[in-house]
Amino acid sequence: MTPSRLPRTLVVRLDSAGDVLLAGPAVRAVAAGSAYTALLCGPQGAAAGRMLPGVDDVLTFDAPWMGLEPPPVTRADTRRLMERLTAGRFDRALVLVSYHQSPLPAALLLKLAGIGRTAADCEDYPGALLDHRHRRRPHRHEALAALDLARAEGFPLPPGDDGRLRVLPPPGTGHLTGPGPYVVLHPGAAVPARAWTPGRAARAVAALSEAGHRVVVTG
Repeated sequence: MTPSRLPRTLVVRLDSAGDVLLAGPAVRAVAAGSAYTALLCGPQGAAAGRMLPGVDDVLTFDAPWMGLEPPPVTRADTRRLMERLTAGRFDRALVLVSYHQSPLPAALLLKLAGIGRTAADCEDYPGALLDHRHRRRPHRHEALAALDLARAEGFPLPPGDDGRLRVLPPPGTGHLTGPGPYVVLHPGAAVPARAWTPGRAARAVAALSEAGHRVVVTG
């Protein structure tokens, strides 16, 4: 297919930064077979989306069906998303979800925005919301499941791409971390119940320091 006939493709991954990073290999596969590739992310994943190779633009939408504290459903927010999707003139869309999530709310909005072909892993009956109801393999890793969907939609990884996780070169952080090697300790967690207490994080920093490491704490 010549570049002028390649589709404008939207990849949807609406949850956390880690989930967006795991979608990276699938995004590269889509970008290799598309004239333009955009990523629709939630607010927590947008920064990670901008770090992925192959992404031409990142759209952000705080989806009311995602997260532990989802926002309320509003016509204004939905209308703004629809306008952006329509303006993007996308030919195709892949909705990436975890095994316990449904792609159908996103698929409905994509169809209403005029996107011609939508595909997703889906356990529920999709009706006319999906053109390709893909079946996820049991216990499949997130990154591999996303690649499976991309491949089934005609987007294999390009030659020479080993499918590993990859990000664009990060900006310099020397003004924050100082020179020399260091160990990063990130006490946060996406699920608050799994987060370390401040005391436990402090003890970990002390133990690493006593072992001779320079510690940088992020949050």
